[in-house]
Amino acid sequence: MAVKRIGVLTAGGDAPGMNSCIRGVVRYGLNKKLEVIGILRGWYGLINEELKLLDHRAVSGIINLGGTILKTARCPEFRTEEGRERAFQTVKKNAIDALLVIGGDGSFRAAHEFYKKYNVPCIGIPASIDNDINGIDETIGADTAINTALLAIDNIRDTATSMERIFVVEVMGRNSGYVALQVALAGGCEDVIIPEREFNLENICHGIVEGNLRGKISWIIVAAEGAAKAEDIAKKITGMTSLETRAIVLGHIQRGGRPTAFSRTLALTLAQAAVDCLLNGKTDIAVGLKDSKIVEMDLEFAIKKKELKVDKFCNLIKVLT
Repeated sequence: MAVKRIGVLTAGGDAPGMNSCIRGVVRYGLNKKLEVIGILRGWYGLINEELKLLDHRAVSGIINLGGTILKTARCPEFRTEEGRERAFQTVKKNAIDALLVIGGDGSFRAAHEFYKKYNVPCIGIPASIDNDINGIDETIGADTAINTALLAIDNIRDTATSMERIFVVEVMGRNSGYVALQVALAGGCEDVIIPEREFNLENICHGIVEGNLRGKISWIIVAAEGAAKAEDIAKKITGMTSLETRAIVLGHIQRGGRPTAFSRTLALTLAQAAVDCLLNGKTDIAVGLKDSKIVEMDLEFAIKKKELKVDKFCNLIKVLT
């Protein structure tokens, strides 16, 4: 079947660079004589037929913007048979030949199930600050999120040194410690707490006390939200060391902001690759960057748990403390 009309949606948590990707899909798609339908609010919009025809001007001026002009939402209804059936009826009614899904592992899982059930061609474009897509080096938005958190860490370092305090900084990462590891290493932080690795608070406090006796006047610990809460860790450190400890939660500032050059160019490159895949009759796959090359992988493989080189990062952080 020739692809003439494609739908594009952003699902799950937003990531800086999603707008760049939408722009790439629309303008490259139009160049290939395709109609591009924007699906608002992810799978929720497909269920409820919230659609918008996207032309050249619809994506003007968005390449430098964070967030997503198509909006995004969590959609429990899509996990139900009734919800998926309503989404399929929207696809049929509006003559949408294929879907491009911009998002993370949850979005890809939904696309994979939708294709298996209804045979609607789906291509995944990885966009997630957690960099949690298996088989690729980096997702759209991860680089921006890391740099946003790193800027905050650098600012905290200034006051930590001036005030001679311990800081526990909580970054995003419910199931993945990728952002925390990168920020801790690049920020010269003293320790990191992540979901992939058990932590021993007594050992951390022992290191803090020893450092304090040697004259070390400040300490920054980065904690991924899925592994520990900064407030809890800070209180326990104060109780165990009698040293003043402050907690800071960076929260959703990591999702927003202007995407870095890398996030933008990756988004545009993957958008082109995804459209080409559809035009070449491919489906149920994701496109991504691996060893500086664009690769294709089955969605079923892409949603498997991604293994981080945790020990390598943690050991280096410890050596450089």
